[in-house]
Amino acid sequence: MRRTLAPILLATLLAACSREGQIGNGGIYTARSACPQVAIPAGTGDITLFNPADSRSADAIDVSATITNLRGTCSEGEGIVASTATFDVVASRRDAGPARQVVLPTFNVAMQGGESVVAKRVGQVVLDFPAGALRTQTSATATIRVDLAAVTLPPEVRAELTRRRKPGDVDAAVDPLTIPSVRDAVARATFEQLVGFQLSPDQLRYNVTR
Repeated sequence: MRRTLAPILLATLLAACSREGQIGNGGIYTARSACPQVAIPAGTGDITLFNPADSRSADAIDVSATITNLRGTCSEGEGIVASTATFDVVASRRDAGPARQVVLPTFNVAMQGGESVVAKRVGQVVLDFPAGALRTQTSATATIRVDLAAVTLPPEVRAELTRRRKPGDVDAAVDPLTIPSVRDAVARATFEQLVGFQLSPDQLRYNVTR
């Protein structure tokens, strides 16, 4: 998936990453990264195909598949942050018959601020069952690209987040993320990469109610 996304995330709040988690004068050091969290939305990590298609009984399950071993890698270069999700798909079928190929639809989403879909692409994974085999497995990748310049927090927001606070100050115990303008800016600069199976409403309903 090669595309430039709208402003999402870049904010290294403190350059000294080795100090992250340490308590110092004015608070606890932390660091933010341009790399997204990679996740599978609830209910979309499994898919079940039935034969006959309108049956939902256990003995009608034809093929079932699960996304597993989800991993994320991130790299920066030439003003771009590239996030790649790698995952495996493990599948089983009801009958150990002749060789069979099954194609399953997947999605790759860039989510901004935990609620806005900035970009989405539907792809597919191809599963090949050898003759006589009940199980098979394949691997897949999905990538999003983010404009590094567009995802930098405004200087005034960075200054507020990193400002040293002294005991006794009026706002010493106030979380800067409770300030609406700061909270909204951080949300706009935060993104996730979500992958899963592209399910029909009926398939999603089956996953969440079974």
